[in-house]
Amino acid sequence: MKLAVLVPRIQPCLRTLLPCVGTYVAAGNVVRFRSHLDGSGCRKFSSQTNTPELFEDYEWHRKWMENESRKENLPEYYNFARDVIDRWATLEQTGVRQLSNPALWITNNDGEDRKWSFQDLSSLSKRTANVFIHKCGLDPGDKLILILPRVPEWWFVNVAAIRAGLILSAGTVLLRPNDIKHRVQLSGAKCIVADRLSVDNIDKIADQCPSLKCKVFVGSKSETRPGWLNFEDVLSKASEEFQTVNSRFDDPMTVFFTSGTTGTPKMAEHTHGSYGYGSIITARYFLQCTDKDVVWNMSDTGWAKSAWSSLFAPWLRGSCVFAHNTDKFDPVIALRILEKKPAISVFCAAPTAVRFLVQQPLNQYKQGKLHCVSAGEPVNPELLQEWKSGTGLDLYEGYGQTETTLLCGTYPIMENKPGSMGKAAPGVDLRIVDDDGVELPPNTEGNIGINTNDYRPIGLFSGYVGDPDRTASVFQGGYYLTGDRAKIDEDGYVWFIGRADDVILTSGYRIGPFEVESALIEHPSVLESAVVSSPDPVRGEVVKAFVTLTGDYQTADRNKLTKELQEHVKTVTAPYKYPRKIEFVDQLPKTVSGKIRRVELRNKEWGHEP
Repeated sequence: MKLAVLVPRIQPCLRTLLPCVGTYVAAGNVVRFRSHLDGSGCRKFSSQTNTPELFEDYEWHRKWMENESRKENLPEYYNFARDVIDRWATLEQTGVRQLSNPALWITNNDGEDRKWSFQDLSSLSKRTANVFIHKCGLDPGDKLILILPRVPEWWFVNVAAIRAGLILSAGTVLLRPNDIKHRVQLSGAKCIVADRLSVDNIDKIADQCPSLKCKVFVGSKSETRPGWLNFEDVLSKASEEFQTVNSRFDDPMTVFFTSGTTGTPKMAEHTHGSYGYGSIITARYFLQCTDKDVVWNMSDTGWAKSAWSSLFAPWLRGSCVFAHNTDKFDPVIALRILEKKPAISVFCAAPTAVRFLVQQPLNQYKQGKLHCVSAGEPVNPELLQEWKSGTGLDLYEGYGQTETTLLCGTYPIMENKPGSMGKAAPGVDLRIVDDDGVELPPNTEGNIGINTNDYRPIGLFSGYVGDPDRTASVFQGGYYLTGDRAKIDEDGYVWFIGRADDVILTSGYRIGPFEVESALIEHPSVLESAVVSSPDPVRGEVVKAFVTLTGDYQTADRNKLTKELQEHVKTVTAPYKYPRKIEFVDQLPKTVSGKIRRVELRNKEWGHEP
């Protein structure tokens, strides 16, 4: 089969998405699809030393991605369903992508596996799109809320919504009635898709949501619920002929309710370009996956990290997305899955999950050749050491936000400095700036800012829906301000300090909670901790730690343990940082995505209204 045969069947190739069509070898050269090039639609790289496919030279990739991110190099029209899912389906049909590696692979607690190809996803998403348009009466631009666990319909609906030009907002099954009501009312959603875990909660508030016109239940075809369409039933009757919306690159595609770590959730809007296209940065530099890989990302389906690494990034590269459909995280089961399914080659878990994993005898489990990554919160150096000691594998850190794709990370190709979260991702001009957007010198604490003066990173969100003032507040002096504070050393490594409003000022010192939490986690009694400021009549405020204990220390003398932990912190980090107050708790308040809500603890300490 000649490569030229494929070109007419595929949408015009998109510059930054080169890897999504794979790599071919012809006449000794690497050949890839390319737009705006020669008449064949291909580009040849005579050398494999510096190509988009090989991440071996950090500086080369920074320059390359900077150029690829400029507006003149971005497509005017783009739709992830058509330009990625359908493209991979075509490559499966022609034998370029091997069907031996599925597109989606889901297992359950009984060890039962189900698998789908890209051809399956293409067909099922077209049928699902027809359900939304013709059965639910939705139009492009309408909003849809999706609340499902790790069931295949979560992926079908995501791709179908993109295909139909709907704006999707995913939520976790942990949402309660008031949470759902807030999201439906604020977004103006016309349709909601859910399963048995959420339908009762939705029915409790549906009559308070006038915008809601259609409810779709995901469950057995025989199970009917008053006022709900049965997804399996309507899907079985839907046609797989569907004309995908020719969405513009900057058309809105999805809305994420941010986790609310520092306040009430905000609606962050992403476009077809910023997540459906911009996630190539996450794919290439964080997951580093190809069409031969199987990616297991453990994130909850309601979290933006699931869109990062369970949807857009893997499928941009043609990887298989693996998921474990379970109602709770069990570290033993997770390790057994890694042992029994050596095909899994990329593993992504939040630091909280990794902390539970390292509590197990890791050396008793066999893991294959894994690329291991973690994101969602800072990764303590101690955790990196424990994971390496137990598995023999490195754990790489990624930093980003709901509002972005990957911004910064540690990479196998460069030296990593313990305690640093690495360097800016290629395609991201990350700097440390003051509150007015003025760049600060090396090793100076300031705001993490993303420079948008020269070019706008393709993974950056478009703004907070319905809140122009809040949007304007995070764009200052030509920078997007993340709300996090850090410093960059003379070698370009980023050292995280904490959220801007989490920094503690005591006795003239500025203390970031992360460094205190990092010290505490090294003590064997500490399972998790959260550090906030607490009022003090002399110092204004002091460091207070809320601590959950490991099993062996549940019955320990709390007064003695408090003093032991305080002395421990003094020996690990600068003595002035030690927590003058420690409170032992059974659990820490967290967002639905698992992030610790320091704002709630801080409000409790200061007597502020939530």
